[in-house]
Amino acid sequence: MKYVIIVGDGMADYPIPELEGKTPLEAAKTPNMDWLASKGEVGMARTIPPKMTPASDVGNLSILGYDPRQYYCGRAPLEAANMGIQLAPDEVAFRCNLITTDKDVLVDYSAGHISSHEAKVLMDTLNEEIGTEKKRFYPGVSYRHLLVLKDSRYPAKTLAEISCTPPHDLTGKKFRESLPKGEGAELLIEIMESARKALKDHEINRVRLDLGENPATMIWFWGQGQAPAIPSFKERYGLTGSVISAVDLVNGIGRLIGFEVIKVPGATGYYDTNYEGKAEYALESLKKKDVILVHIEAADEAGHNGDLREKMTAIERIDRLVIGRILEGLKGIEYRILVMPDHPTAVAQKTHTADDVPFVIAGTGVASNGAASYSEAAGKATGLFLEEGYKVMERLVGVGAGPRACPESKTMT
Repeated sequence: MKYVIIVGDGMADYPIPELEGKTPLEAAKTPNMDWLASKGEVGMARTIPPKMTPASDVGNLSILGYDPRQYYCGRAPLEAANMGIQLAPDEVAFRCNLITTDKDVLVDYSAGHISSHEAKVLMDTLNEEIGTEKKRFYPGVSYRHLLVLKDSRYPAKTLAEISCTPPHDLTGKKFRESLPKGEGAELLIEIMESARKALKDHEINRVRLDLGENPATMIWFWGQGQAPAIPSFKERYGLTGSVISAVDLVNGIGRLIGFEVIKVPGATGYYDTNYEGKAEYALESLKKKDVILVHIEAADEAGHNGDLREKMTAIERIDRLVIGRILEGLKGIEYRILVMPDHPTAVAQKTHTADDVPFVIAGTGVASNGAASYSEAAGKATGLFLEEGYKVMERLVGVGAGPRACPESKTMT
């Protein structure tokens, strides 16, 4: 048996007036998702436990069968794991966005989706000008980077508990009231101000301004945490697996649970990602592994940008270019497939929400529960609801795996 997990990041949404009260999932043309729904079981799942932040790290842990209340460690440590960064017990990793500000307003959480090449030059500059042995910047993909920090004045646990707001929740808003808060926050704010000075007249930013592109005027910290401890997927479910994603945190989760991380040429984590390549590499991976998780970010990015057209386009491309191609390639073998978002990303609000998300499981041995299509409304109509979203995995693979927290894990409230 082969298992395919398709995560359309942020696909779920609220009814939208321009779509005559339909959600983007309902309004988009998704014949393959609808076919799966008609052949399998459709329901709703709560991927974001109560009192936890609706974010992709939490949601993807749930989808992969790990209770976030026991295994969540923060976004940045997951990205660090993917980048091969070993966190010492006294170190904390922070997600470090390159952002665009105008006076005291956060204009763009991604600095115009700055290229990875340009961003690396800027992060290298920050290391040269303000980095130290205890304060190290690591370049990632596009606007997504890391700071690894330790300080003799504050224990790592204290730094990990600083209150930080995700920058994508602040687009168009005054950011100063949302600067880090709590014990040790002044250390982060000092680094942010130093970085602002280092970035102000950088050649990369001057060129971007000349081209009419948003410059990287500032860095923003969030998603911090200490080194995680998590059991492997093979230990929990007896299966081997791989992950395909352009997002470091998803790949980081994959590495931590023992999945092979597959790099697909042209996978950008944006609208222009290589959908077809992800499908082809997924099918190739299934020749060696039991499970493949294919994560596609484009619908989430469109939601953050408030771009309804691009969100629907992304959903339709996932259906046609990823799911359609994978289903074609699975003909003649036993398989099960799961399609679901990790969380909603509402176009109107331009941010994640903690609402339940629809899922569909279809394939060998899965009976239909009466749905004719795949959407939020269809999921609710079946009456199938999993309050603990991490149990969707048990439903997919048919293995009961009780929660087993590692001693080092931290319960979030």
